[in-house]
Amino acid sequence: MSIDSSDTSAVLPENAAIPAGASESTASATAKTACPAPGADTADNILDAIDPAIVRRVHILGVCGTGMGTFAGMLKARGFVVTGSDENVYPPMSDMLADWGIEIFKGYRPENLDAARPDLVIIGNVIRRVNPEAAAVRERGLKHMSFPAALGSFFLDGKTSCVVVGTHGKTTTTALLGHVLATAGRDPTFLVGGVALDGGKSYRLGAGDFVAIEGDEYDTAYFDKGPKFLHYRPRAAIWTSMEFDHADIYADMDAYRAAFARFVALLPEDGFLAVSAAYPEAVAMARAAKCRVETYGLGEREGQGADWRAENIAHEGGVARFDLFWGDRALGRFALRTGGSHNVENALGVIALAHSQGLSLDEIARGLGSFHGVKRRQEVRFDAGGVTLIDDFAHHPTAVRLTLGAIRERFENRRVWAIFEPRSNTSRRNFHQRQYAEAFDAASRVIIARPLPTDRVPQGEELDVDRLVSDMGARGVDAMAMRTADEIAERVLSEATPGDVLLVMSNGAFGGLIDKLSAGLAGR
Repeated sequence: MSIDSSDTSAVLPENAAIPAGASESTASATAKTACPAPGADTADNILDAIDPAIVRRVHILGVCGTGMGTFAGMLKARGFVVTGSDENVYPPMSDMLADWGIEIFKGYRPENLDAARPDLVIIGNVIRRVNPEAAAVRERGLKHMSFPAALGSFFLDGKTSCVVVGTHGKTTTTALLGHVLATAGRDPTFLVGGVALDGGKSYRLGAGDFVAIEGDEYDTAYFDKGPKFLHYRPRAAIWTSMEFDHADIYADMDAYRAAFARFVALLPEDGFLAVSAAYPEAVAMARAAKCRVETYGLGEREGQGADWRAENIAHEGGVARFDLFWGDRALGRFALRTGGSHNVENALGVIALAHSQGLSLDEIARGLGSFHGVKRRQEVRFDAGGVTLIDDFAHHPTAVRLTLGAIRERFENRRVWAIFEPRSNTSRRNFHQRQYAEAFDAASRVIIARPLPTDRVPQGEELDVDRLVSDMGARGVDAMAMRTADEIAERVLSEATPGDVLLVMSNGAFGGLIDKLSAGLAGR
């Protein structure tokens, strides 16, 4: 999903219970900086819900973000007249919007509203209150709402909303869930923060009862600083993980926990929640849910005692095979096309939820065996001359460690380069300094890109790249830091040899490094 890292206010939604271990003073101080809960401020014609029947023309501010552009495509496919504004209009999203027949206005200006003539304006979370077009929306009294609230109104009414939340694994898990439901003939709708390799889209519109949604804990809009997933009306959910993230909007771990506590409280008594046993604190918090809760985990690690377990995992040719257990029952051997133990763990969450909604084990197995994954999640971008280039979205230290582990399982006897860009506001901070030093142990060589200076990271809180390289060296990892994508590409292309695996990890474009490496390797 497209995220906005511009706001540094803390998030603690109103009426959230103080998490275990948090002092009242800490929670109180955090709450003082929080903004109103969803729907609390209606003075500026802000809506938390709308009847789609009264809407024909929709205008979107921040339309070129991944999530916003995808939502624009969904609305267009449903028959609405859709326009949008953005100051960053470039491929691939600009091309996709053009193909869908969505007119884009470059730059934010009040006159865009004259051309769009909207019945409803949807405000992305990249938009600040001072944005000139957003200001004109308020001045003209136009009805407006956030993307998550609009998603609820336009696509979730009367549906079984299946929401995937957690710090890691949301995109792949949601895409897998949508694929399993689709191959089982349930004709679902789904929306993910990446492009599924099956079908080449980040959304699917279906006529069936199920909607699978990636539930982002990032903030919703400038007028709603609560997490997006509070708008998604969950009836069933998968909770993949919980580790501190988004330091630019959450003051501390207490505030981060509180967001997930509110989500759990939304699940109805007849709902369902699957939670990863690898995160005991999440499991303990999940037990507060009104609905049925089941745990899942890998047998050789945290799976002992979990309701759903994968044991005897084997990796061959990019496919993971495992024995599936539900309680004391052995349910057979399953295959997952997207290898890596962490993907097996994600698949267990999907199995648990799909089973709870009435899918048979045969239906689930067909979906697992035919799922090809998501772009930028261990996606092979070049493979020739004995060199394999892989693109991945990992940026949190746990995601880095798990991704490297999966690559090691897949390419056991090859030299693995880990090339990492600390780009998110959390990864640029020193909050995870120690964890990053430990996350690259499985790599043969590491290159860390030095982050460009930004005013979004307070002085004194910056990631110490030189210390990181030194700490990795002390752990026996061959590591270095470099400044630009051009420098990194030149170094890698001069030293990579047949048999090498080049794993590039970034939640952004990384200065076009993937394309530079692909072109250089092809030109050898």
